[in-house]
Amino acid sequence: MSISYKIAKLQMRALSHLNKYFYKYRYRLMLGMLWVTLSNLFAILPAQSVRIVIDLIKENLATYRLFEGSQLNSALYHFIGITILYFSVVIIGLALLRGFFMYMMRQSLIVMSRLVEYDLKNEIFSHYQTLDQNFYRKNNTGDLMARISEDVSRVRMYIGPAIMYTVNLAVTFIVVLWAMFSVSAKLSFWVLIPLPFLSYSIFYVNTLINKRSDAIQSKLSDLTTFVQEAFSGIRVLKAFARENASQEDFFVETHDYKQKQLHLARVEALFFPLMFFLTGFSSIITIFVGGLMVIDGEITIGNIAEFTIYINMLTWPVASVGWVSSLIQRADASQKRINEFLFTKPEIVSETQNEFYFKEKIEFKNVSYTYPGKTKAAIENLNFTINKGTRFGILGSTGSGKSSLLSLILRIFDAKEGEILIDGINIKDIDLKKFKQQIGYVPQDVFLFSDSIYNNILLGVETIDQNTKTKVEQAAKQAALSDNIEGFKDKYKTMLGERGITLSGGQKQRVAIARAFIKNPEIFIFDDCLSALDTKTEAEILENIKAIGDNKTTITVSHRPSSLKDCDYILVLNEGSVIEEGTHEELINLMGVYQEIFDKQFSKDNVLNK
Repeated sequence: MSISYKIAKLQMRALSHLNKYFYKYRYRLMLGMLWVTLSNLFAILPAQSVRIVIDLIKENLATYRLFEGSQLNSALYHFIGITILYFSVVIIGLALLRGFFMYMMRQSLIVMSRLVEYDLKNEIFSHYQTLDQNFYRKNNTGDLMARISEDVSRVRMYIGPAIMYTVNLAVTFIVVLWAMFSVSAKLSFWVLIPLPFLSYSIFYVNTLINKRSDAIQSKLSDLTTFVQEAFSGIRVLKAFARENASQEDFFVETHDYKQKQLHLARVEALFFPLMFFLTGFSSIITIFVGGLMVIDGEITIGNIAEFTIYINMLTWPVASVGWVSSLIQRADASQKRINEFLFTKPEIVSETQNEFYFKEKIEFKNVSYTYPGKTKAAIENLNFTINKGTRFGILGSTGSGKSSLLSLILRIFDAKEGEILIDGINIKDIDLKKFKQQIGYVPQDVFLFSDSIYNNILLGVETIDQNTKTKVEQAAKQAALSDNIEGFKDKYKTMLGERGITLSGGQKQRVAIARAFIKNPEIFIFDDCLSALDTKTEAEILENIKAIGDNKTTITVSHRPSSLKDCDYILVLNEGSVIEEGTHEELINLMGVYQEIFDKQFSKDNVLNK
């Protein structure tokens, strides 16, 4: 088995993932091949027409001169003119037909590639949505975006142009070689000599181009990341007066990018001169060898013109061999990168799709969790119960495991030890989507989209109806946000900047809270989300949470006891373990950690209020 065959087999193994799309669009593919064949057939006929016209003129030219001045001379002149006009019309008609079939070819194959590109991007994005948090911890956003954009574009070039030119090459070779060898096998062999060199040269130049293009693409990714971070962190840069240092770093990055672009430009400069040289060399061989054969009476002058047209027809298909090979190599590399993520199985899966309604309680039984790559447990041997309709509080300092505990309830990751039960059912056996639909979650790190305030709040709504606007306004009021929104010029239609940069920290927090309110969920989860709010606003929101209904379950995480004092039960965490638990009064009477934190906050608030 040859090395080239092994390489081709490995490439097709990665690209075989696309076979389902070829089958889906098989009719477009077959039609495209038909149009390729027809367009090449109508490309052959003009060459033969040119040969007939030239030979006809040559054969009748001597007779025309012999009868110069006679009536026969005039009739012969008219005959030659009519013949030339007839074949001119024929050639134009054949060219139009060829153009039509080429148009249909591109409409079939290139459109097919765009449809596959659309499907593949949707497949990748849809799969990204199923992957768990650990996947996103391991892979950066830039890499995810590159695979769904640049890599898919390279694959599209294989599906469209590469396949189109491969089919075109095969059909053109069969049709043109048949036409050439039917005229003269000897001249055909001579004419074809430079073409393998042309193909290899183009392949070699394209390989260099691809290597340097890959280096540019990698550098462009770094440059994009640098610029994105610079603009996202512009407040920090300005606060530390680092604008000049950032500009210098950007200059270094762009200088490197410029050098790589110049290296690529030098190689690309070889492409067309090399192609024109080898094409011209084939034409010279045709004229020289063909001329000798004309002298020997083996072919006619019209055959030389015919062969010259055939050479031009073969030039691009032969040159495209190298280009197509490089396209396939790049598509293979990109498809391997895409497959790497597509074949990644989510660790968090729902084995069942049964209906689920939260009715009773959430239980933690000997639950422990350690983050991948770490030795110290983030959560260790937790045992507690959250009954439906209760207000449950979790207190702890930074790194105590508060957010990790909430992640386990939300099943962002699964516990390594123990089990979490929802109404007596293991959380792994519950439809995760249906469970989360009953949760209103407000994270500590709020993310707002570059959209209107209205649509950002509406993110928590499953269905839109005629009462949606009223619900959005009610949710904003419950989140103590409506007065702020009314102060904006465009009110609820106010467009937010990237990550909600046009809002203050407290306003962003309240938009996220409004998202939770509008769902009217069975379970509210607040992950230290009131820390950016003043005491008055915090108290207003807490009162609104109470007013929603006694049967709603509320889980509130905070490092401030004031946010938890009205909870029915409170856990105090330290390094992933429960060190104290009970009601607010019970914890105060313990005279332990909770009471110490409460006194510190109480003293601090008194100082600030003076």
